[in-house]
Formats: sequence, C-alpha cells, structure tokens
Amino acid sequence: MSYNIKLLVGFTGTAILVIFIGGLSYSISTGFAGFSGGFPFMIIAIIVCSAAIYDFWSECVRKK
Repeated sequence: MSYNIKLLVGFTGTAILVIFIGGLSYSISTGFAGFSGGFPFMIIAIIVCSAAIYDFWSECVRKK
C-alpha cells in the first residue's frame, strides 16, 4: 500500500476511534448513560486513545 493511502486511512480510522471514545467518555462522565463517577473510565479512555495514536504513528507515519 502506498505511503499516502496508509496515512489517509490510518488517520481517518484513528480519528473516528478517538472521537467515539471521547464522546462515550463525555456521556458517561456527565451521567447521561445512567452512570455516575466517570473518572475511572476517563482515565481508561485516555490510555486507549494514547495507544491508538501511538499505533497510528508507529505503523503509518514512522518510516522503517
């Protein structure tokens, strides 16, 4: 796969994942989903998003 295609597809997928996890974390933290105390989930969401961004950088941006 060409470098530009990998960059575009990887960025799109990572952005969708981060937006979804961010919205889920926000709805849980505000109590919309019926849960209270969303701080532990927010910490988990930050770790997951960080791992996804690192994987995008490692697989698509960094040239080996």
